[in-house]
Parts: sequence; C-alpha cells; structure tokens
Amino acid sequence: MERVGAASDRVLLRRLREVMAGTGSAQARLSLVVKVVAANMVAEVCSVYLLRAGEVLELFATEGLKPEAVHVTRLRTGEGLVGDIAAHARPLNLPDAQAHPQYAYRPETGEEIYHSFLGVPIMRASRVIGVLVVQNRTRRRYADEEVEALETVAMVISEVVGSGQLISREEIAEVDGIATLPHRLTGRVLAEGIAVGTAVLHEPHIVVEKTIAEDIGLEKRRLQKGVGQLRASVDEMMQATEQHIGSDSREVLETYRMFANDAGWLRKMHEAVESGLTAEAAVQKVQIDNRMRMQSVSDPYLKERLSDLDDLANRLLLHVIGRTGTAAAGKMPEDAILFARNMGPAELLDYEASRPKAVVLEEGSPTSHVAIVARSLGIPMLGRCEGAIRRVDFGDPVIVDADHGQIYIRPAEDIVAAFRKSLDDRREREAKYLGLRDLPAVTRCGETIRLKLNAGLLVDVGQVNAMAADGIGLYRTELLFMVRHTFPNLEAQVEIYSKVLDEAGERPVCFRTLDIGGDKVLPYMPRDGAEKEENPAMGWRAIRLALDRPAILKTQLRALLRAAAGRRLDVMFPMVAEAAELIRAKEIFERERRRLGRQGLKEPAEIRIGTMLEVPSLAFQLDAVLPQVDFISVGSNDLTQFLFAADRGSSRIADRYDPLSPPMLGFLRHVARACTAVGKPLAVCGEMAARPVEAMALIGLGVRELSMPASALGPVKEMVRSLAIPPLADYLEQIISLPDHSLRSRLMSFAQDHGVAI
Repeated sequence: MERVGAASDRVLLRRLREVMAGTGSAQARLSLVVKVVAANMVAEVCSVYLLRAGEVLELFATEGLKPEAVHVTRLRTGEGLVGDIAAHARPLNLPDAQAHPQYAYRPETGEEIYHSFLGVPIMRASRVIGVLVVQNRTRRRYADEEVEALETVAMVISEVVGSGQLISREEIAEVDGIATLPHRLTGRVLAEGIAVGTAVLHEPHIVVEKTIAEDIGLEKRRLQKGVGQLRASVDEMMQATEQHIGSDSREVLETYRMFANDAGWLRKMHEAVESGLTAEAAVQKVQIDNRMRMQSVSDPYLKERLSDLDDLANRLLLHVIGRTGTAAAGKMPEDAILFARNMGPAELLDYEASRPKAVVLEEGSPTSHVAIVARSLGIPMLGRCEGAIRRVDFGDPVIVDADHGQIYIRPAEDIVAAFRKSLDDRREREAKYLGLRDLPAVTRCGETIRLKLNAGLLVDVGQVNAMAADGIGLYRTELLFMVRHTFPNLEAQVEIYSKVLDEAGERPVCFRTLDIGGDKVLPYMPRDGAEKEENPAMGWRAIRLALDRPAILKTQLRALLRAAAGRRLDVMFPMVAEAAELIRAKEIFERERRRLGRQGLKEPAEIRIGTMLEVPSLAFQLDAVLPQVDFISVGSNDLTQFLFAADRGSSRIADRYDPLSPPMLGFLRHVARACTAVGKPLAVCGEMAARPVEAMALIGLGVRELSMPASALGPVKEMVRSLAIPPLADYLEQIISLPDHSLRSRLMSFAQDHGVAI
C-alpha cells in the first residue's frame, strides 16, 4: 500500500526536476527551488543557507525573507538556529523559534514576524554543506511527513551545490591546516598494539549524483536487486568465515544478517522510492536519518546496532550503484592502516585475506561488535579519533600507538625511527618471553606464583596452552551475551562453555557469572522502565541484577554445571557487596546442582565457588565470607574506583589515584592476611596483575595467583623469576603506612636495587 503523502512528494520532486533541467544559472535555479518548495509546503518562507570557507553559512536564496538579505546574511557554524543545525547535522522543528535560546535575530532578513521554524541539514558525502529552512507566522510544529519532505528536497539541493556552480569545489572541500604537515591525534584504545604503515581509506567516496526518479517502478526493481545482492554477500561471508573465527564472533555476523533482513529498515527505503527518489538516493536518505538518530542515542549498545545498519547501508549503496566495494576489494599495501568513520564487523572480516596492520575509527567503542572481532583477530584498533579521515590522505605514512591511544599522521623521521625501534624491541622482548614459556613461574626464594589468563572469547582461550599459562583466572561470560541479538538459551550456553573447557584441556577455567548492567546493557533485555542511572558502575549490575532476575542466573549456572560434567568447575560471582548476597547466590547454585542430580545427569568432578572482591564493604565481612568460598579474586579495576570514589570513566580523575598507594596496598594486605589465616587462595585479576611493578607489590603482600591478558604473561613471569619475596615483604612493611600519595617510585627503586626485572 502506498504511503500517505507519497503522491504529493512525487509531485514536488517532479516540479523540482523540471526546475533542475531548466535553463539559467545555478543561482537562478536555486531561487526557483525555494519558490516551488514554499508553494508546495504552504510555507511563507523557504530559505537556503550554504556553507562557505571558514565555517560560515551564507543565505543563498529565499522566498519570504527580504531579497536584499541574500548573500548578506551570514551565521557562523553553531550560531543561531541555522548554525545549530549545521553543527549537529540534525533537523530542528520549533513551534516558536524566537523562544529558543539559540535564536539569533538578523534585522536585514525581516524574519521577526515568523514563529514556526523547520530546518534540515543539506548533506553531501556524509558532510553538512548547508541548511534548508521553512517558516510560518503561526505557531505550530511541522508534521513528520513535512520533515521527511524537506529532507528529500535537501538531497536534491545537494546536487546543485555539488556541481560547483554555486560555490567552487575547492572552497567546499573539507580541509584542516596544511595537508602535508605532521599531525597527532588521540583516541580510545579498542584493541591494543602498535603499527607503522600506510594510510588506506576504508570507504570509497560515494556521492549520489541523481536523486529524482524518472521511473519509480525501475527504481523499486533496482533497490530490490541490491537488497538481494546484499543478503547473498552476507550469507557468503558467514560461510567463508565459519572455519577461522570462533563461534562467539560468529554470533556477531548472525546479528548482522538479522539486520540485513530487517523489515522496518527495508520499508523505509521503499517508501523513499515511492516518494520519487532514485534507489541510491532512497538508501542514502534512510542512512542519513539513521545517523541523525545515532547522535541522540546515549545507550552504547543501541548505538552499535544503529552502527550496524549504517554499515549495511554503505554496502547496499555499493550494490545499487554497481561499485565493487570497500578498499578490501582492491589491492592493499602490505602495511595498510585502515581509516574509517565507523565499521561493521563484517567489513573488517572482508580484509581477512590482506589483514590490515591497524584500524583507526572516528567513532567506535570497546564493546562494539567490530572491536570484539578486532581483538579476536589481533588487529590494533583506535576509536573516537575525531577528524582523522579529513586529516589523512591515501598513502600517507601513519603510526598507530594503540597501547597509549595515539596516532601520528605524516610523522617526522625521528618519530618513525623511534617507533620502529620500539617495534624491534617489542619483537625481541616477545622472543625472550617465548623462551620463558616452559619455565616455571617460581621466585628466587622458591615460591610458586600461578599465572593465569583473562579471556572473554573462545579465541582467547587458545592462548592458555600456547602461553603455557596455569589456566584461565577470569572468563568473562557476558561477552557471549553481548554479541548476540537475543538471550542465549540453555543449549547455546552449554555449547560455548563446553568448548571453552575443551579448549583449555587440563588447565582450570574460572567462569565469572554475568557482569551486565551499568554500561553493559543488553539491548534485548528490558529494564522495567528503570530510570537512567547517574553512576551506572555503582548501580544495578552484576550480582544485583542476577539476584533480582534469578531466572537469568539459574539458566547460566545450569549451563555451567552441564558443560562441566565430569570435569572441574570454578565459578565466581561479581560485584558482591555483602555476605548475604553471596549466600543467596550459592543457594541458587546448590539448587541447580541438586536438580542436575535428580535428572540423572553427570555432575562436575570438582566444584569450587568463589567471589570477586571489588566492593570495599565485603572486606569488612571476611569472617562471614571466607567460610562460604573456596577462593577470593580481587577485581582491582573496580576496587580502585570504589575505594577512592574516583570514576575511571572521568578523564579528569581517572588517573588521579595510584593503586600503588598506601590506602590500596593496606587494604589488599588486610585481605591477603585474612585469606592466608584460613588457607583460602587469593587471586587478583585486574590491571594490577598485568603490570610487573604492581604484580611485584601484590606478591609482596601475599598474593600467589595473578590473572592477566596474554600479552602481559611474559613480562610478569620474568619479574617473578627475578624476585626474592622476603626482602620485598619487609620493605613493604616499612613503607606501607607512609602518608605518600604513591609508593610507586620507592617500589621501582627497590626493584632496581635488587635486580628485579620490571
């Protein structure tokens, strides 16, 4: 059935096509366009503002405002309502524009008599190049159909602007300083590593040259054909990658395939074609709408789902216009470093045959699908590098330091030499650490330190044998849930947990139950209309959520018990703040264990139950907690922020407090002594365990088990083998009560004086 308003949209587009095909200058045609739009939308004003050099918006054509204001009225990007639309690339629909705090009055326009205001950005190649506005005297909010119609007109106007007849292409080209000078940017580490290489732009420069359809039936068929090709390409990708990525990463592609068949997304594109747009213009219109929605979404998981749709739109555009694809389809330099605004997981997997050295994204988050896949493939990745694409050209030399969140574009020779030396040193260190692989982690005084790995994907588990680690000290089960589009059922969980145990072999795996909630919201899990939390890290998450939703915890524990049939099972509960929470969780576990027996299913050969110690309050109930557990594992990342009331998500205070400070070390000493007194093992699985200096301090306090990323195992083992514990323990007793901000420099001096490799 035809969408309401589609016929009137086609009438408007037909009249605009006649204007565009007419004679006269581009300026004259633009002046006719605003007259046609004003008449069609029953607007008293229609105006076009175009972006000039220097981020200035100039009034280029108007119907309704004073003619003498044309080419005179100017607004800076961000100034006034027009400037606000350009700055944020999203529509503004106001019943009373003059009441808006951003309203900027320009007396030469005569617009003071108009109240209602609707403005939309004019986009070209994903960049704002102008603003289209309609206004009326009466106070009213424009209907959604009117907003969509104006956005369609904006696409048509972008054709005129892009021709270079109104403003030269050189003036509207996006530049930033001198394109040959070195430039340094910072970003968010999504996957660690360092790379030196050559810039490659991931996305081809797609510009829709024809927006108005001449044959709507033909455009529908073109769109349908493109959708069919898109679906086929996703299915082929699923088959091609099935053999060399883990099943957990394959869940990412399953979600991606679901979006390729999303009826709502496809319906919007068909409606855009019915309104009179070409197939490619319809895809781009829906894509622009989607990007505008992304800007207003705060939930990181919903934002990533919208990002997947954006990725699909890019691929669909290529199919519709007959282009071959992204840079993955062409010949890549061997040292390619990819630059993209954002990427979907499938796009990264396109490069499997010619794996890039690193990836730089202007958007992205550590929990995004593409970041999960990058970590699985071992590709360094930086996200949130604002302005990276406009500052780089194909072939530019680039350095990506994804250990410290930095990127150097066209770096000076001395910087390149320094990083190449760093890479050489890293390779030498890795070779040295590889030589330690089969040597025990035993101190000079004969103490054995158990070194384990942190994992969250099946591909990570393979490292436990490759690195000869003592096991998996922390398996983050929530990643299985985060890469799916629906809640994994019992059978799916049993399958993945069984594969994890199979992959680990004889080495133990400690499964942490779901640590979801807070900033790790599952998009498919309703939150009962809960209000947005001011501080989600200390909110409804982990064991709190699990105890409030016991069905989730029961299913997970049931799956773990079944997967570990005849084998050892280690389980620990996260974010426990009091002994009562631990006891409730254990009761649920015990009921599930008894249920397993009643069903005649094989039980695990050995069961060990533990708790994470991240919330300081739990340390004051150790007498009640220790009899309930077989071990305790300290999550130093959360413990640090809770102990110091310092949000690690805040750039101002994230590094204000050092974990090697007297309060933190004193706290850990208290916990270590309590565990030692009753013979219960104490482990640390946060960042402190992964750094040689911090790990040294932990061992001096009595910790004998550390869990870390695979990359940290070699450096920490080297430190352990060079350490004698008694003099370190004595030294810590001397300094732990000092009023210093940090004991780091003292501990580093101790290491240097005693030959400890840090």
